[in-house]
Amino acid sequence: MNVLNPDQQQFYHEHGYLGLPGLVSADWLERLNAAAERAVDDSRETSETNAWLDVEDDHSPDNPRLRRLMKPQDYDPVFWEFASQGPFVDLAEDLLGPNIRFHHGKLNFKWSGGGAEVKWHQDIPFWPHTSYNVLTLGVALDAIDDVMGPMGILPGSHKGPIYDHYAEDGHWQGYIRATESAELALDSVDYLQGPAGTVTIHHCRAVHGSRPNAHPSRPRPLLLFAYSNAASLPIMPYNQDSAHNGAIVRGRHPDFPEIDPEPCPLPPMRTSGPYRSIFASQQGEDTATRT
Repeated sequence: MNVLNPDQQQFYHEHGYLGLPGLVSADWLERLNAAAERAVDDSRETSETNAWLDVEDDHSPDNPRLRRLMKPQDYDPVFWEFASQGPFVDLAEDLLGPNIRFHHGKLNFKWSGGGAEVKWHQDIPFWPHTSYNVLTLGVALDAIDDVMGPMGILPGSHKGPIYDHYAEDGHWQGYIRATESAELALDSVDYLQGPAGTVTIHHCRAVHGSRPNAHPSRPRPLLLFAYSNAASLPIMPYNQDSAHNGAIVRGRHPDFPEIDPEPCPLPPMRTSGPYRSIFASQQGEDTATRT
């Protein structure tokens, strides 16, 4: 084990997630926050969502409301240095095995004063793999409390079904239908909070989401990178045109794929236009369908 102890490893496998308060060092946080601030400054120069910056409807140069920085690993070298050489790789090895493949990244800002909620969903329907040996690691770039819309995870849901993330009319909505989420034991959701540097880890099948950020002045920046066991291969085209798609960040490329007998439903096949973030899908801005 590189970072985790056996009890933490067992907790992840039983419950599908971990919260590790204050794990990332002050030096890393200073560098990551400087790059994040540059993204906010760059967003002042755009009035609408583009391939790099996903902005809210009321975004403006004087009142930037950046929902997401797409593919941070390509935006600033420090993000890729962190994703490929920082503590995330050690954590991924502790939970996935010695050979680790990078899949994608994003930086969700969840701006103050009502920054967008994330409805209940699972990650794997967005980017299916040949097996479920896949996880996402996040680091809070600032302190997160209950008011700021922390990510909530339903314990043990990674052992349950994979839910349909399409609406009944066949449009991709990127969240679990209300009729099904109403039957989830949401009173047992664990909302992960902590000081700057707190790390979140969740399994690709874990049901999770977050409320809007109700803090009057502080955004809730959460930097997220997804990894798989190197033998768990993506089925669909990558959802980001990144220079680092599929990079082996620890160990080596495997001899054979890892294939789970339970298939994962596929998201829409996108033939044109930029990838739309989960925010666009969940707020009805994404017009993709099953066909």
